[in-house]
Amino acid sequence: MITVENLSKAYGSEILFSQSGFKVNAKEHIGLVGRNGHGKTTLMRIIAREIEPDDGIVLTPKNYRLGYVQQHIEFTKDTVLNEGITGLRPDDQDNVWKVKRILSGLGFSEEDMDRHPSEFSGGYQVRLNLAKVLVSEPDMLLLDEPTNYLDIESIRWIERFLAAWPREFLLITHDRGFMDKVVTHTVGIHRRKIRKIAGTTEKYYVQIALDEEVYEKTRVNDEKRRKEVELFISRFRAKARLANMVQSRIKTLAKQEKQDKLEKIKELDFSFIAKPFEGKKLISIENLNFGYQSNSQIIQNFNLQVFPKDRICIVGKNGKGKTTLLKLLAGKLSTQQGIVTYHPGVVSGFFEQTNVSELVDDRTIEQELLYTHPNVDRQLARNICGAMMFEGDNGLKKIRALSGGEKSRVMLGKLLVTPVNLLFLDEPTNHLDMESCDALLSAMDNFDGALILVTHNEMFLHAIAKRLIVFKHGQIQVFEGTYNEFIEKQGWDDQFFPSNDSSGIQADKIEKNSKKVLRKKRSEIIAERSKILKPFEEELAELEKQIELKERELNDCQQEMQSATETNQVKRIIELSKSIVHCQQNSDRMFTRFVSLTEQYESIQLEFEKKLNAL
Repeated sequence: MITVENLSKAYGSEILFSQSGFKVNAKEHIGLVGRNGHGKTTLMRIIAREIEPDDGIVLTPKNYRLGYVQQHIEFTKDTVLNEGITGLRPDDQDNVWKVKRILSGLGFSEEDMDRHPSEFSGGYQVRLNLAKVLVSEPDMLLLDEPTNYLDIESIRWIERFLAAWPREFLLITHDRGFMDKVVTHTVGIHRRKIRKIAGTTEKYYVQIALDEEVYEKTRVNDEKRRKEVELFISRFRAKARLANMVQSRIKTLAKQEKQDKLEKIKELDFSFIAKPFEGKKLISIENLNFGYQSNSQIIQNFNLQVFPKDRICIVGKNGKGKTTLLKLLAGKLSTQQGIVTYHPGVVSGFFEQTNVSELVDDRTIEQELLYTHPNVDRQLARNICGAMMFEGDNGLKKIRALSGGEKSRVMLGKLLVTPVNLLFLDEPTNHLDMESCDALLSAMDNFDGALILVTHNEMFLHAIAKRLIVFKHGQIQVFEGTYNEFIEKQGWDDQFFPSNDSSGIQADKIEKNSKKVLRKKRSEIIAERSKILKPFEEELAELEKQIELKERELNDCQQEMQSATETNQVKRIIELSKSIVHCQQNSDRMFTRFVSLTEQYESIQLEFEKKLNAL
C-alpha cells in the first residue's frame, strides 16, 4: 500500500541510503532494522512526510491514513480519557470503550483516566500519545521504539495488539524478541541500501551474511580469474598465432566489472572486567522496608541473599519500586528499616539512564574514560572508545555534543574499565540498537561476577535470569528459577487483549494444557521437523562434499595452467582452459543449489521454531 522508489538521503558527507526502495503491501507488518545512526528514524519520518528526501518518492494511495506517534507532547484536555478520545475518528466518537481498552492495556488504571495528563511522568505521557494513535485506527501505524517507556505487562499487551493488527505497520525497536513476534517482514538499512525480506530479523541477518559470503566468494574468484587473464595477455600478446585469443580476453576483461571489497563494518564487542571474589555471599538483606512517604511503604519486609555469579532480574510494572529496590541494593539510597550487609570484598558497578548526568559536558569521551579508574591509560581509553563505536576522532567528541544513546554507551564504557564483581544495571538496552543489545547480552552472560538487572526485555530475561524479583499484585516475591519457569508456573495478568466483539473488553481465555499434553505435542512437532529436514540435511552434506571436491579439482587445474603457461604448452593451455571453465560452471551451479537449499532449510526450521515457542 506504500511504495518507496529510488530514495536517497544524506546529511553532509554522511550518506544514510542511496537509490533504494521497497513496497509495503496490504496487511504486512514490517520491522525496520539497522544500526544507530544509519537512518531508521529518518526513513520513518520521510514516510510520515515530516522531512523530505534528497531524491526519490514515497507513493501512498488516496485517502490512506498514517498514524505516527509524535515525539512532541502537547495535551489540550483536562483528563487522560478525554485526551485519548481526541484520537478517535470523527465517525467513531461514541466508542469511548476503545479508548479505555487501549489506555488500560498501556498501564493506565481507572483512577488514572480521570487525572490530568500533566500529572504523569514523561514515560506515561508518551504512552498517552501512543494510545491516541492506536485508537485512530489508521491504515498504517508508524512506531518508533514504542516499548521504551512500557513495563513488561504493557509490552506483552501491545505485542498481542500488534500481532492482531488487521492493517499495515512499520516498527522500529531494539527489542529483537518483541519484533520477531509481531512482524511478517523485515526491512533493513545496510551498507546504504534498503532491503526487504519475508520473515523475522533472524532470517534477515542470516540472509545478509549469506549474501555477503556469496559476494566475497564471487569477488575473490573473479579477482583470481582477472589475474589469470591478465597474465595470459601479458605472456602471449606478442604471439601472432594467439592474437585472436589474446584480443578476445582483452575484450572480456574490459567488460568485466571489478567488484570492490566489502568495507568492514565495526562490530560492537566488549566485556566487563571481573574482580575476583572469595566469599560465599556478596549481599545479605533482612527485613528491608522503604517508602518515599512515611505512610506509604513501597518495599516491605524484603529478604534476599546475593551469591557469586548470581543472575537476578527485577521485573514488574513501572512505578512499583523496581529502580528504587536496585538503588537500595546498590547503596545509592539509604535504607529506612532493615539490614543490608555487604561483604568487604564487594566492588560494584552501577548503570541507569539518569546517571548520564554524572558525565562532564566539557570532557571528551576519552577523558571521561581516563578519569574513571586509576588503571586506565590513554591506550585503554582509546580501545574502549573503539569498542563503544567511537572510533578515531569520534573519541575526542565533547560529551555535550552526544545524543542520549551515545551518552549511554559512554556510561557502559566507564563500567568496562572498572574491575567489579557485582553489576547493577537498570534497563541498559534503552537507546541501544539490536547489534549493541546482542553484544551487551553476550557481555553479561560471560561476566564472571554477580549481576542484578532491571529489564522489560523478555529475550534478555529468557537468556539471563536464574532468579527473579517480581513486583506483582502490590507485593515483592523472590522467585527461585528461570523466567521460563516463572511464566510456566505463574505468568502475568494478560488482560485487555483486543477483540472483535462489540464490547471490546473481552479478556483472553487461555486454556492451559497439562505438561503431559504439551510434552506430547512438542515431541510430535520435533519428530515432524526431523522427518522433513532430514532430506535437506543429507543433500546439503553431499553438496558441500562435492563443492569441496570441485574446488580442489579447480585448484589443481589452475596450478597446472600456471605450469603450462610458464613452459609455453599452448595445446595444454587450451585444454586446461576448457577444464577450468567446465569445473567453475559445475562449482557455481552446485553453490547456487546449496544457497537455495539452505534458504529453504532455514525457512522450514524457523516455522517449526515458532510452533515450539507457541507451546
